[in-house]
Amino acid sequence: MDKINSRLFNWASLLEANTREQAEITATMPFIHPHVALMPDAHLGLGATVGSVIPTLGAIIPAAVGVDIGCGMIAVRTQFTAADLPQDRSVIRHSIERSIPLSAGGANRRISRDHTVARLEALSAMAQDADFDPASYAKRWKLQLGSLGSGNHFIELSLDEQDRVWLFLHSGSRGVGNRIAQRHITVARDQCAKWWISLPHKDLAYLVEDTPEFDRYLAELRWAQHFALLNREEMMDRVVHDVSHWVGEPVVEQERINCHHNYTERERHFGKQVWLSRKGAINAEAGRPGLIPGSMGTASYVVTGRGNPVALNSSPHGAGRAYSRSAARRAFTVEQLRDAMSGIEYRDTDAFLDEIPQAYKDIDVVMQDAADLVEIRHTLRQIVNVKGD
Repeated sequence: MDKINSRLFNWASLLEANTREQAEITATMPFIHPHVALMPDAHLGLGATVGSVIPTLGAIIPAAVGVDIGCGMIAVRTQFTAADLPQDRSVIRHSIERSIPLSAGGANRRISRDHTVARLEALSAMAQDADFDPASYAKRWKLQLGSLGSGNHFIELSLDEQDRVWLFLHSGSRGVGNRIAQRHITVARDQCAKWWISLPHKDLAYLVEDTPEFDRYLAELRWAQHFALLNREEMMDRVVHDVSHWVGEPVVEQERINCHHNYTERERHFGKQVWLSRKGAINAEAGRPGLIPGSMGTASYVVTGRGNPVALNSSPHGAGRAYSRSAARRAFTVEQLRDAMSGIEYRDTDAFLDEIPQAYKDIDVVMQDAADLVEIRHTLRQIVNVKGD
């Protein structure tokens, strides 16, 4: 851990100068309490750094939550081991690709299943209680439940150190959550301009507690966070169904973990109740289970939080980008991607070139930096990878 100053603590040994500068600017905001914590996977983000934990008094910075509200991970440990799996892993990849809409704009037509209907009814009731209509943001929001998205979102089958089979996926609140986020980032900018508030960066615009704008954002934020959580549950149920059919035996879930890494919650830190925004970080309070994925072709981790108070009970959420998507496409080749994915069943396409492992920080270094934040329970290696273009 590196104490940059009294308002910024850093756990990243791999930290670019512009990322550090961005975090230092965020830490100057007057309502930060007590400090900003930079996670080992920190990298440049919109307004606020990805991989930062930002505690605030009486205000929330919407861009510090991020545009994929509630994005996170879910994992299931099954009773199967590698020896139980059929040899042809392309079968399960194709099956999952049929069951779950992939890519940006993917629409889910299979919403009549009982568990899907129940989740949509719960979300509709929650929206009604919050007095807003999600269709005002995305008319087809119901068809987004149970869809993956693109970018770094993925579905994987992995094996742990005992060759036990884990089902692992990464996704968030999809288009509806993105539009909610974008709307309130704009509202925050407008409010700061209205009150002649000078900002070090426009994306650090904030909403003040006990105002209608704050209350509206918080209500819709909580809805989007819950949508993201149920979206992961919905997809995982479908993956469980497909794996059961592939193996020829029902999956018996030994453990299920579902955790956000882009969200805001009310928490107590250093003697005060704060709004804690984790933008690319997970809750790592003592004893809490968590999930930290690597990139395509590298390890992922099942962890338990150590409850480090200076880190605001948080830990990294993944490897963290070292190259932008455009820079990765210029720097690497499809052949390098194939080499990195050797032995893993995946869709061989240059659409995934910007997700090549070399475009990310070394996950082993990230986890070494996180040694006083989490304890590693299981190290997972991928055998099947599903992504959207």
